[in-house]
Amino acid sequence: MLVDLVNVSTEDGLRLDGALRTPAAAGQPTLGVDAVLCLHGTGSNFYSSNLMASLAAAIVETGAAALLVNTRGHDGISSTSAPVGRRLQGAAYEIVDACCHDITAWLRLLGERGFKRIGLLGHSLGAVKAIYSQAMRPDPAVAWVAAISPPRLSYSGFLDDTRAEEFLRDYGRAHDLVRHGRPRELIEILFPLPYAISAEGFLDKYGPEERYDALKHIERVACPLVVTYGTEELSTSAAFRGMPEAIAELPGNERRQVMLVTGADHFYAGMYAELWTRIERAVKRLLAN
Repeated sequence: MLVDLVNVSTEDGLRLDGALRTPAAAGQPTLGVDAVLCLHGTGSNFYSSNLMASLAAAIVETGAAALLVNTRGHDGISSTSAPVGRRLQGAAYEIVDACCHDITAWLRLLGERGFKRIGLLGHSLGAVKAIYSQAMRPDPAVAWVAAISPPRLSYSGFLDDTRAEEFLRDYGRAHDLVRHGRPRELIEILFPLPYAISAEGFLDKYGPEERYDALKHIERVACPLVVTYGTEELSTSAAFRGMPEAIAELPGNERRQVMLVTGADHFYAGMYAELWTRIERAVKRLLAN
């Protein structure tokens, strides 16, 4: 498999890297797009996810190109070129709202390469970013969005979880650090997932403002939207519990489909083909309506 290693500079000056994979032979794409932009989840990147690699291979089989990319939240902690020199980034330091800069830069690159209609696909936090970006800064080139297991980043929802006490303890630590002028100091957390995150990053992503609660933004996605969950992940956390039902109750269902993949966990281990088959059918169905 040959890929074209590519990079972009975001409008706030960060360099991001990715890999563009194109079909071996020219043909008519079957999913209504020339290319699909693929976004990783928390702390992942464009090259290490078996799930995204499998989906990219399936996308190319439809006649579209697949662009797997880094967002500024790639890896736990990373070092990125910025206008003021090297800058620490990664999942530990990202402010999720800045994903709009990243996605805009990658869509611009695809446009410059001649791809006019784009599918936007994301997994986990990448799915939240796909939804959020098209709600906050919709791009007319995006023909559809596929959101694979977007968690609900909801402060109130986490307070209903059995691990609410642990969550509140971490929230208190983050709040105190920011209040004392130490917003980029790292704290190690285990819930809603285990990783190190800056105090300001914790408040941004999990704080009471609930800026990235997917349920707040899904209605504003104007293009067809496919959302999937694995049945095995739904009981693991308040981030997933009840999400399929809640999304199904939102207005605008005629341009949206929510699907469950029976037996799948959050990473769809061993079920990549089943996941893609479901996404492909749903996209075709929504585009035909």
